[in-house]
Amino acid sequence: MDLNIGTATANDLTHALKTGEISSRELLDELLSRADRVNPALNAIVAWDIDRARLAAAAADEATAKGEATGPLHGLPMTVKDVWETEGLVTTSGAPALADHVPQQDAIAVARLKEAGAIIFGKSNTPMYAGDWQTYNEIYGRTSNPWDVSRTTGGSSGGAAAAVAAGLTPLELGSDIGGSIRIPAHYNGVYGLKPSWGIVPLRGHIPGPPGSLVEVDVGVGGPIARSVADLRTALEVMAGPLPENSAWRLHLDAGAELNDVSQLRVGTLFDEGSDVVPIAGDVRASLDRFASRLADAGARVQATRLPVPLIDGFRVWRDITLPVIGLGFPQDEYAAMAELAKSAGDDPMIEVARAATSSYLSWMRATELRQHQRVAWAEFFGQFDVVLAPVMPTVAFPHDTDRPLAERLIDVDGVGVPHFAAAAWCGAIGAALLPVVTLPTGLSPAGLPVGVQVAGPFLSDLRLLRAAELLESAAEVTFMPPPAD
Repeated sequence: MDLNIGTATANDLTHALKTGEISSRELLDELLSRADRVNPALNAIVAWDIDRARLAAAAADEATAKGEATGPLHGLPMTVKDVWETEGLVTTSGAPALADHVPQQDAIAVARLKEAGAIIFGKSNTPMYAGDWQTYNEIYGRTSNPWDVSRTTGGSSGGAAAAVAAGLTPLELGSDIGGSIRIPAHYNGVYGLKPSWGIVPLRGHIPGPPGSLVEVDVGVGGPIARSVADLRTALEVMAGPLPENSAWRLHLDAGAELNDVSQLRVGTLFDEGSDVVPIAGDVRASLDRFASRLADAGARVQATRLPVPLIDGFRVWRDITLPVIGLGFPQDEYAAMAELAKSAGDDPMIEVARAATSSYLSWMRATELRQHQRVAWAEFFGQFDVVLAPVMPTVAFPHDTDRPLAERLIDVDGVGVPHFAAAAWCGAIGAALLPVVTLPTGLSPAGLPVGVQVAGPFLSDLRLLRAAELLESAAEVTFMPPPAD
């Protein structure tokens, strides 16, 4: 077989399945064999559904032989982040309280992937309740970066991004409320899509609590893959209204008229926010090279200013999303946070506790501020088709899971930046509900991946993906696998 499953895109593999170059059973066995070799050092995939996956692969092969296909992912084995409920397969969200939680039905996004022909053979690791920018928990332990196992994969979709980068799965379903797709994509050198809020149903995602029907604010589900085309395929499969909202239909502008990078007005935001979080020199150099290649290829690249100060956007993100994250806490943990919130002072952990247990009045005030920021972003996109922003200030850093989040510092060229603040770029853009594609831009001098956020207007998802394809082609970037296992 000429196909390299460790680097092939999902679309490459579905084409090979369709043409008979490989069967679904063979592909699944190849992935499982690779996982036997590679996964023990990474701990990216933590729960398995091999017997049912083999039955589903056999059924897919029989359908293929008859000229029948269930959809664009027909016969494709893949994994999903362990926050998405999967019928008959344990779903823990990394929480000891849910160690034995086996859902009776799939999350809507998972069901749509299966309806399109995907075969779920395992779950990828996540921090407890998806509540950290590193991936580790008491049930499954810590996940390591395939580029350097002494370093983090990021979080909370860290297992997902590591699995895609390491060739353990061609496609993943992650989620993102504060960078949880974008940060792992950046650290692991893969592609990620944080869709516009509301177009991919979150029902069946933990948190909120198991069985919750409410669609939480800011949080989204989205794909992680090895190409922009794969992100588009997965989005088109999963996007659409909730079952009870079937009176409306989702129609997104596909950007069909975009055929050359010279058509794109590209804003760069690399100089903004240095008073909040500095950017390491190696990361900044990679971002600058990426922008320069775009300009050399004919894109209209212009350094610009944020429509909303970074610190204001990040504070609104904090005040809107931390109550959402608090929904997933067990009652005793929530009560402890509420008690901490009564403390005097402005210690970062006290501020986190206040936001996580805030009143509805406080949340609505933050939501009103957010709406003003969204209007500013909409006006801003009258000048630009897309904007480029950092994901995180550094490349993947050494594991730092022994200290509480509030005590962690990230070393940015000798300056200690609080881990919470380091995600300011992801939070400020995410709070505005914008779609974001994370593209790889190359490797740092230390040989570690660097990614860039490519953001577009609300509900421009397909147009943004088309623009991202033009950008990656013009900059001559593509997926690079980690060093050989």
